Amino acid sequence: MSVHQISFELNGKTVERSVGPEVLMADLLRDDIGLTGTKIGCSIGVCGACSILVDGTLMSGCLLPAIMVDGRSVTTIEGIAPSEDELSPLQDAFIRKGGFQCGICTSGQIIAATALLAQNAKPTRDEIKEWMMGNLCRCTGYYKIIDSIEAAAGIDRANV
Repeated sequence: MSVHQISFELNGKTVERSVGPEVLMADLLRDDIGLTGTKIGCSIGVCGACSILVDGTLMSGCLLPAIMVDGRSVTTIEGIAPSEDELSPLQDAFIRKGGFQCGICTSGQIIAATALLAQNAKPTRDEIKEWMMGNLCRCTGYYKIIDSIEAAAGIDRANV
């Protein structure tokens, strides 16, 4: 099998790897690079646990061949916070508003919500629901996730 040299920006740092065409981004991130925040859920791109941003676009890491990120910028949950001592507004809101319980889907939820808020800083509740449909959660019932996204966006439901 052929091996390809790839170079990409990962959470602000240049990464170079040799990968086969069968290597998926979720596996490269978790197994080779050691960033385990990107979770493996369904492995068929429907649960959202493996969500990553590639050049700011939301993608399923379990479906994306690693060779496709050559020359691109990848952001994982480990790259969302401004620093190791500070949380992003979404991470903080998920903690304050109870947007997670078991944590399996949380990184994918935060990555997806980050992409949403980058495109639409003040989404309506219906827009949040529609955007987040690709991220499954078995614990929260989604209301706390939606509340967390609204809080991060500075949306006060009492005034909406």
